[in-house]
Amino acid sequence: MPELPDIEVYLDALRRRVLGAELQGIELKSPFVLRTVDPPPSALVGRRVVELRRLGKRIVFVFEGELFLVVHLMVAGRFRWRDPGAKLAVGKIGLAALTFAGGTLLLTEAGSKKRAALHVVRGEEALAGHDPGGLEVLSATFEEFLAVLTRENHTVKRALTDPHLFSGIGNAYSDEILHRARLSPFVLTSRIARGDAERLFAAVVDSLREWTERLRRETGERFPEKVTAFRPEMAVHGRYNQPCPVCGTPVQRIVYAENESNYCPTCQTGGKLLADRALSQLLKGDWPKTLEELEARKRA
Repeated sequence: MPELPDIEVYLDALRRRVLGAELQGIELKSPFVLRTVDPPPSALVGRRVVELRRLGKRIVFVFEGELFLVVHLMVAGRFRWRDPGAKLAVGKIGLAALTFAGGTLLLTEAGSKKRAALHVVRGEEALAGHDPGGLEVLSATFEEFLAVLTRENHTVKRALTDPHLFSGIGNAYSDEILHRARLSPFVLTSRIARGDAERLFAAVVDSLREWTERLRRETGERFPEKVTAFRPEMAVHGRYNQPCPVCGTPVQRIVYAENESNYCPTCQTGGKLLADRALSQLLKGDWPKTLEELEARKRA
């Protein structure tokens, strides 16, 4: 799922291309992508885009007359930009097309599960209903961050990825943040020491800023076409069994549902291996507790 750095780079590219431009047409290639009926999407046609915003992990097109198009890309939704006259066909992955004088913006979604969504709403009050309410950490103080972090008792991984607590952070960047902060994803927020929380706050701010600037440099003036949660420069996310860039220990993972947590045992858990619930219940006493036990199992 595109997270804060990816969304900010999308916004940069969209502002250069559609800010101030009039929407000439909107075509819904999938009947399921639109989740609202009043006002209809046709109400946006003929209106200029006066602003672009980020609302958590959502992108908001602000049109004249206080009309808003809210786009939630979910896991596999992506934008593609096509210049005037370019071929628009994107096969079964195409969901919608927004046409401007300078080009056409396509919304696509790979995979069989179509989760990306468009909402057309009128007025700031209606728009606020799409805001999960998470704290914008890049503009927050440490005390504000700490208050939100400890408001409920969760693992720190779950807290970071809860959009009602923190804005724009998902599975990928939470792995990178926790590695930088040298914290286990299973630390409970109710028990986190102040020093650890301060280190976590600094890691959130530094990671999000650094990755946003890195992606901006890589993209330049081009439209971002390779938005992915898996990047070779990442320290642990998506790097299972590859060496940690800090200590060289093989990165480990915990798989749950459709997600996974990636971590370095040496840097984050004192050498202990974390077990996902299903596997640890299955293996019980046979679950290896340390890297040494794991390596011994592999050699046996």
